[in-house]
Amino acid sequence: MISKAISRTVCHAIFCTFLFSAGCLPAQTPDTHTNAPAGGPFRLPTANANIYERGGEPKFFAPTAPDKPWTSGSFGCVRNDGWRLHEGIDILHLQTDRRGEPTDPVMATADGTVVYFNTHPSLSNYGIYIVLRHNIDGLELYSIYAHLSAIRPGLKTGDSVKAGDVLGTMGRTSNAETILKERAHLHFELNLLNNDNFAAWFHKASPGERNDHGSWNGQNLIGLDPREILLQEHNPAANFNLLSFIHNQTDLCRVLVRATNFPFLRRYSMLVVKNPTAEKEGVAGYEIAFNYNGLPFVLMPRAASEIHGTARIQLLSVNESEQKANPCRRFVVKRGSRWELANDGLRAVELLTYQP
Repeated sequence: MISKAISRTVCHAIFCTFLFSAGCLPAQTPDTHTNAPAGGPFRLPTANANIYERGGEPKFFAPTAPDKPWTSGSFGCVRNDGWRLHEGIDILHLQTDRRGEPTDPVMATADGTVVYFNTHPSLSNYGIYIVLRHNIDGLELYSIYAHLSAIRPGLKTGDSVKAGDVLGTMGRTSNAETILKERAHLHFELNLLNNDNFAAWFHKASPGERNDHGSWNGQNLIGLDPREILLQEHNPAANFNLLSFIHNQTDLCRVLVRATNFPFLRRYSMLVVKNPTAEKEGVAGYEIAFNYNGLPFVLMPRAASEIHGTARIQLLSVNESEQKANPCRRFVVKRGSRWELANDGLRAVELLTYQP
């Protein structure tokens, strides 16, 4: 059952859709959204607030099929019996037009800047999508809004937006699948950026393959779980902080790289922890903690005296219980009794540390 406060939000969303279809939707909607935690930076990107209702998940998440659980529309190892990664959440539509097409307005989750949008559905499995850059708790964060039917008229790269501003309309666009009307949803992601040099790396690592989106290719964005972020921020007792949320990820593995000047270090310097030995002797490489999704969440400088072996990339440790619980990223593989970086893991580390 939807609360009165949420009902007002839905009514507001319907009004926004009418204005959008009439071509006169304002860049910023009135600040009446009740789906935002008081004082927090994040808002839900649609009027669907069932995630905050007890037992409301089936009304919030779009499962992959009617016979699949709502969890198949959530983040993580939730597809193909746990062996396929879903790096975002799929938020169900609330309203449709006479043809059954979704009409929900899609809104900015936080204050930010438009850095990219794609208006050609055939060029991406995201279909029509928008990428925003945010600064949250000192961290550069990127949000993606995918499968849109349309982007708000006049919106352009470089525009500043406020949390709750309408970006476009929910849709079903994609070049990879046919999204049925009853499953129409917003695919929503919160990400860190891998590497400014992605286009050069991709050209080298995948010769002959097209990259139609430059640095805003999905391979260059590393996902955080939006559901966990939204729920923790919505809980007043959690005292949510994005940096703490990232630092508290669970290790899948630790990797040593003999690289000292890659872009991620500069962009996310707050994820670098102190090491007195490296400060005294000089930095010869970094020990990096990755979660099961390949997110680098702790980077520790290492001195030459602390590094054994000559390989540029070394797998130091593996959390076997975490790998068993979340195997879908295929980041590491066990050959006999020995753990190694799998091809996908090695590719991720090479991308992260790539310098032309």
